[in-house]
Amino acid sequence: MGCLDLELAADADLLLDLGHKMPPEAVKRFRRSALLDIDPALLQIWVSEGKVSLAPHDVYFSIGETVGQPGAPFPDLGLKWQYTPPCVALDWWPPHPAVGEAPFTTVAHWFAGGWTGEAANLDDKRAGFRPFLELPRHTPWPLELALDIRPDHKEGVTLRERGWHVRDAHAVASTPWDYQRYIQDSRGEFSCVKPACVRLQNAWVSDRTLCYLASAKPAVVQHTGPSRFLPDAAGMFRFRDLLEAARCLEQVAADYERQCRLARALAEEYFDARKVVGRVLERALG
Repeated sequence: MGCLDLELAADADLLLDLGHKMPPEAVKRFRRSALLDIDPALLQIWVSEGKVSLAPHDVYFSIGETVGQPGAPFPDLGLKWQYTPPCVALDWWPPHPAVGEAPFTTVAHWFAGGWTGEAANLDDKRAGFRPFLELPRHTPWPLELALDIRPDHKEGVTLRERGWHVRDAHAVASTPWDYQRYIQDSRGEFSCVKPACVRLQNAWVSDRTLCYLASAKPAVVQHTGPSRFLPDAAGMFRFRDLLEAARCLEQVAADYERQCRLARALAEEYFDARKVVGRVLERALG
């Protein structure tokens, strides 16, 4: 698959900018342009602190429900933000039964730099999982992390000592097909978020989680803020602390088949790519 050069691309009806790094002179070449913010709250902070520059666009979308809403603990930059959920191609992610005594899983980068606010903040999955390291001792259900760390890395050793199963992400998810197979063979998802999502209450949902939901896998994920439509205990379970996480896993296990159906229904109702993209285009071109 090739790429169009700017001269040809500028004839398009719409530029949909997901990277927020296009120079203003390039954005101006298009008849209409829309920015899609995929780092809700963080992008707004980065811009307000002068760490990122945004080219002017005609329309501004964000996958964070609280972006631009009254009471949000981060700036709106004086822009009118429209919410759009992330999406998943349902045809490419059909329901798939779990394999045997499959674990709850997730796939993640364990280490990452991060900065929000005036000072740098440790904002990676390692920091996000830290309050939940003892969770395997509070649930009988196997929990597995596919991480980008060596099998003998001290972080992996520590996780195994706490009862986590640790896999090499490169071994189980190095291609799109391996990634899909790993998710679809799982019992469901268990995952924590980067601390900034909790601190900033951006109501963020991972596109990885959508793949679990579309595959009819219940998702037990960390609460990231108030939502007008995300459930806390129906197909998706959103927890705030360790004991609540354990209760969520128990609720999924107690009514597993129904929770699988609810997970797929949630993906179909709110995250269907055909519906989501259609609405984005309608608003951006309207």
